[in-house]
Amino acid sequence: MNAVEFHGVGKRFDEWVFRDVDLALPNERTTALVGPSGCGKTTLLQLVNAVQRPDHGVVEVFGEPVPEADLVPFRRRFGYAVQGAGLFPHMTIADNVGLVARLEGWAADAIRARRRELLDIVGLSEALDGRYPHQLSGGQQQRVGLCRALMLKPRMLLLDEPFAGVDPITRADLYPEFEQLRDHEEVTTLLVTHDVAEARRLADHLVVMGGGGVVQAGPTDEVIAAPRNAFVRDLLASAL
Repeated sequence: MNAVEFHGVGKRFDEWVFRDVDLALPNERTTALVGPSGCGKTTLLQLVNAVQRPDHGVVEVFGEPVPEADLVPFRRRFGYAVQGAGLFPHMTIADNVGLVARLEGWAADAIRARRRELLDIVGLSEALDGRYPHQLSGGQQQRVGLCRALMLKPRMLLLDEPFAGVDPITRADLYPEFEQLRDHEEVTTLLVTHDVAEARRLADHLVVMGGGGVVQAGPTDEVIAAPRNAFVRDLLASAL
């Protein structure tokens, strides 16, 4: 079973962002969505957890259509992290990471154990639990954001440019820590990125978008080895 399937999916705002997308994303793998600004990468990701709704077609997640109602339990199956971490500035690191678990009624001991499990993987010591986001570096904030996204042990992790807001050296340090988290959790991941080199590094599966739809999709090595056309070839060349 695929993690996500798009069947004839289209989305428009004032104009069509994309139309007639037929696409399958593999389970328990990392898929990267790449392409120029405005091609619909983030919109496609947001159709997965019903932040956006298609104007035509059907989106299926883990074999079932995205529900029309009762979205809270559906969305609990996803972790979500964005550029800049999106942490609440008035809350400590411990409270930021544990927020959704508290809303779900987890016991305090269970929240602390899960929080430490995740933060230990990315090298953030317990001494930082009482600090606020502005007291951390950008890289530390992004690590906290990833841990918060994984707190409820989601089946799928949705990442929208999560590393774009940090400098290249910090970003290179974040990659192996993200991979440790992802592999520890065995979570299916959908990554939106404008950085093709990042996609090549992190993703097993690559989706190239442009011109109102999906231009090419497949295992990353296969797409790199055999670009479908000049558009894909030129885009991949930007990562060399």
